[in-house]
Amino acid sequence: QARLVESGGGLVQPGGSLRLSCAASGSTLDDYAIGWFRQAPGKGREGIACISPIDGSTYHVPSVKGRFTIARDNAKNTVYLEMNSLKPEDTAVYYCAAVAGIFTTTPARYTFWGQGTQVTVSA
Repeated sequence: QARLVESGGGLVQPGGSLRLSCAASGSTLDDYAIGWFRQAPGKGREGIACISPIDGSTYHVPSVKGRFTIARDNAKNTVYLEMNSLKPEDTAVYYCAAVAGIFTTTPARYTFWGQGTQVTVSA
């Protein structure tokens, strides 16, 4: 079973960049698809990207495609979300999550969740 810890959030100016990390323990990333999600105050949880456990294929939702990139480092058992050209609308708590045998950005399908890391985009 996977345990996940997010890190790398913080305060950044519009147009800036951050790299979030999702460190896994209790299992290897080969066993799970990993998704990145975010939740702004008063809003529902939004899937933004996922990476396949089979071949490393990735998917990014249109609102972040071209700005955010999901990647994995199997040696470090870590998945990253590199965020560029950040906008105030990107402000949210960002979560990573894991699920076995599924490739999806639907939050309800994910089994294991990290605690979240705050990203604030403001001048």
